[in-house]
Amino acid sequence: LKKNGTGHNTQHQVCLQSEIGLSIKHNHDAVKHSRLSYKLDFGNEWFDMPCSDEYWNAVEPIFNFLKQEKDNGTKWSEIGNKSQNVYIPLLQAFIDEVNRANEKDNTMPRKMIEYLIGIEDYYKVVSKDSKRLTMIHTFNMHDTLNKPAKNKVSAITVPIVKLPTRLVALEFKPNSDNTVEMYLDNGWQLSFRIHNASTKVEPSLKFDVQFISMPIEVLNIECKWN
Repeated sequence: LKKNGTGHNTQHQVCLQSEIGLSIKHNHDAVKHSRLSYKLDFGNEWFDMPCSDEYWNAVEPIFNFLKQEKDNGTKWSEIGNKSQNVYIPLLQAFIDEVNRANEKDNTMPRKMIEYLIGIEDYYKVVSKDSKRLTMIHTFNMHDTLNKPAKNKVSAITVPIVKLPTRLVALEFKPNSDNTVEMYLDNGWQLSFRIHNASTKVEPSLKFDVQFISMPIEVLNIECKWN
């Protein structure tokens, strides 16, 4: 509301001509922090395909073991041979389930990326304080970023980013027992590192999902500051 010349209130309506999507990160560049647990159906959540009985049968003994250790008040640091007992079999079950889903639905790669980065176009802004640097990445999958206004032409053209259509490979990172790498077409590559999110044992583990590489159409703009 605003006072007019007579002292009365007048109402002004503002119409937004466009919206800008922003994802802002401070000192980290993680794509997503998703979980695997004894009850979370990652297939249904990530790409609309409920996890198979084969997956649940594979992970059940792992999570039963973790439940028992939780009841005992065990700390993660006290569990011996975590790699063989937890990380490797759980990640192998994850790999097998993603491959099964891909065989049943060839749109799985696109759905996977849309789950991880979102379905709307946006600018990802990452501040790296130690380097005094701000990075801006453009995720323009639907050609809505940096469009010209009525009276102004865009200074740059933001390329359209193609979503993946094929899963090329999903495998353990060389010399790692807690990270798998996913290779998709159209330039998408990601790593999934599994880790415990607390000091004490829980029947749940967290993924730290990071880009290994992004499509060349994703612009990377560096802004240095003092």
